[in-house]
Amino acid sequence: MWEGHEGMGWWMLFGSIWFVIFWGLIIWAVATLVSKAGGGQSSQASHEESPLDIARKRYARGEISKEEFERLREDFT
Repeated sequence: MWEGHEGMGWWMLFGSIWFVIFWGLIIWAVATLVSKAGGGQSSQASHEESPLDIARKRYARGEISKEEFERLREDFT
């Protein structure tokens, strides 16, 4: 019936490898989705500058005068 083959045979070895690859891809996909869903918004929020920071940079570059900067600083605080 088994034609003299002993052990699990090559087909079971390849099946085991595909099993590991399949579950590895599933775990990778879930980890990627979780990191994008959870980390995407918080990383954007941490990189956003406040209006006062933008006004400080504009004043430092000379784009606005001291009076304009003082007025903006009072408006934002």
